[in-house]
Amino acid sequence: MAATLLRRCWTVPVVLLAALAAFLMVAPTAAHADPEGGTKTLRDALESAARGHLEATAKLNASKKRQVQLGDILKRAQADAVRMQGQVEVTAGRAYRYGRVTTMTMLLNSSSPDAFLDRMSRLDMMAQLDGRALTDYRRAVDTTKAAQLAIIREIAQQQKQVDILARKKKEAEAALASVGGGRVAGGFIDANSPLAKPAPRNSDGSWPKESCTVNDPTTSGCITPRLLNAYQQARSAGFSHYTSCFSERSSGEHPKGRACDFSANASTFRNVAATGSDKNYGDRLAGYFVKNASRLGVMYVIWYRQIWLPNTGWRAYSASGGPAAVHTNHVHLSVL
Repeated sequence: MAATLLRRCWTVPVVLLAALAAFLMVAPTAAHADPEGGTKTLRDALESAARGHLEATAKLNASKKRQVQLGDILKRAQADAVRMQGQVEVTAGRAYRYGRVTTMTMLLNSSSPDAFLDRMSRLDMMAQLDGRALTDYRRAVDTTKAAQLAIIREIAQQQKQVDILARKKKEAEAALASVGGGRVAGGFIDANSPLAKPAPRNSDGSWPKESCTVNDPTTSGCITPRLLNAYQQARSAGFSHYTSCFSERSSGEHPKGRACDFSANASTFRNVAATGSDKNYGDRLAGYFVKNASRLGVMYVIWYRQIWLPNTGWRAYSASGGPAAVHTNHVHLSVL
């Protein structure tokens, strides 16, 4: 009897464990398919191209800034060297004509101890002045040489970043061409868009790395501080239609808190291509993000079968599917 009860007690947990294992094998993951079309490979390639472009641009601009600063240092050092060259020539001439004055020479040429002390004092002061002049001149010359070498290094750094920019542009074009897009498009530009408040940058002009750390005002998820700034700036500029940012997806920036979808319709995502005032709203919003791309850290914007990247401008974006996939019912914004 006891053995039978023991077997029954073990049977229930085993059955439960088997059922749990079967559930885990078939249960869906938290990440859902991306309804916006495209592929993970395409999005990864576009992100790499845009991010590489922006990072190279920041380094290029920082290098140009350093070159200007080095140019100022070089001019000052060269001016100091020219100004002190006369003093150095006087010192060199005096040393050539008189040579070094020894204690014995000063004693022999001095008529009295007072005259000796006076002459010694004047010679010592002259020697100090000559020494300072030579030291300052040498420092100015060394500074000039160092600044010239540093400028050469900065020019090489700039050429390196220019090469990276060209390579990243080709990568973006190739990624778009692989899905039938990439042709130069008319795009959406609005010169009258207001300027957005810039997101914080590092001291060298680069963008700080951010993660999903702040509450998403459009969902129960999280977004990055930089995306929150972009969202808030768009709202302040009058773009108040329905928006959704964070969402669980299999790829892209939405699950990282780096992307928002701004509906063309005021109250919801309509499963139709935007027309009329909704289309005009999307055009203006896309133009707003492009105009403020460098202020907001924009990685790319997608709207109405076109995509804007910082290294290519507006290009055709040939995703297939419904309005969400081809982005005719909402503007997609991705930030670094």
